[in-house]
Amino acid sequence: MSTTTIRLEDELKARIAAAAARSGKSSHAFILDALSDMVERSELDEELHRIADKRWAGLQRTGESVAWEDAAAYLKARAAGQKPRRPLARRLGL
Repeated sequence: MSTTTIRLEDELKARIAAAAARSGKSSHAFILDALSDMVERSELDEELHRIADKRWAGLQRTGESVAWEDAAAYLKARAAGQKPRRPLARRLGL
């Protein structure tokens, strides 16, 4: 395990200490959790953008997409516990 030093403004340090106390953690544990959460969020954002770019490339290549109304109805039925047929993609005029 390595050590990293960070410089905090006094006000931020006090806010961290107060937030840590409210959550029943030490300032150190609170900061580690916050850093871990931010790294995970960044990684998830990166993965979301990778998937979106891949799907956008597919849409541009094929011109096929599912109409929003069809997708919404499908998802609503799935959320209600039904097993609806997947909506069919249609060709868009891009």
